Amino acid sequence: MKIYENLLEEILDAKNLVLTIGSFDGIHLGHRRILDKVVETARVNGGTPAVLTMRPHPREFFSPQNAPNLLTTEARKFAILESANIEAVCVLDFNAAVAAISASEFVRTIIHKTCHAKAVVVGHDCRFGRGAEGDITLLKRLGPEYGFTTEEVPPLIIDGERVSSTLIRERVLQGDLQGVERLLGRKYSIVGEVVTGRGLGQKFGFPTANVQPHHSAIPAQGVYIAEARVAGETFPAAVNIGIAPTIRQEDLTIEAHLLDFDEDLCGKEIDVIFHDRIRPEKKFGSVDELIAQIGRDVDTVRQYFHGN
Repeated sequence: MKIYENLLEEILDAKNLVLTIGSFDGIHLGHRRILDKVVETARVNGGTPAVLTMRPHPREFFSPQNAPNLLTTEARKFAILESANIEAVCVLDFNAAVAAISASEFVRTIIHKTCHAKAVVVGHDCRFGRGAEGDITLLKRLGPEYGFTTEEVPPLIIDGERVSSTLIRERVLQGDLQGVERLLGRKYSIVGEVVTGRGLGQKFGFPTANVQPHHSAIPAQGVYIAEARVAGETFPAAVNIGIAPTIRQEDLTIEAHLLDFDEDLCGKEIDVIFHDRIRPEKKFGSVDELIAQIGRDVDTVRQYFHGN
């Protein structure tokens, strides 16, 4: 897959682009329906399946204090796009100048003159251009003038709800990881760096990797059954997300105890893949009670993976 890191400053050598447009945070099952149509259309017409995406997320640009809790890192998003058979990703640096482009001018300069799109495939809620004024109707109206066709992909409804990144973020923040999996089509995961902690897990007999996440949609406070993937190896893990109220009151931390593993992971990248929530975080009457409960949580994780 070819990644054009700055669309407006690179020469696109991909031919006959079949293009979709969006942030594609999370790349959920609704997104996959659009990507599948892009790939199918490109195959039928001998074109290149491509995604036009923005950096940063437009909501992050306009309102950084209210930026969305992102579900995926950019690297993970690109990896999933490649696995979906997308052959080109065109990254548009979203800045004040780009934000000021009218929708009609966006079609003319970005979709037509820069990308030379032969077909555009978008979801029903696609918006682009100044004030998000551009939509599917405008694409269909301008397409014949600029030599591209337009196809709309209907929304995906699961359990009576329209699948969207916003809905998935809500489920993640609620700790409903099984609900998230139904919408994503895969288990939710957090990618981050292992940073130095206070060593209390080691002291209690349950050493933990303290994870500094690279993206911001963090599940609700509690204890989770998970897997931890480090340097190509995967380990069952008991993961605590919270402030550890029994022993301290601090900022939120993500601590992963990898079963049957006791190596220093500090500085390494870790991928925490969530399976299920065991319980909410709680304050215990003593450290001994806490340690006993951690032992039971670890047993729950071990039994889960032994049974699976």
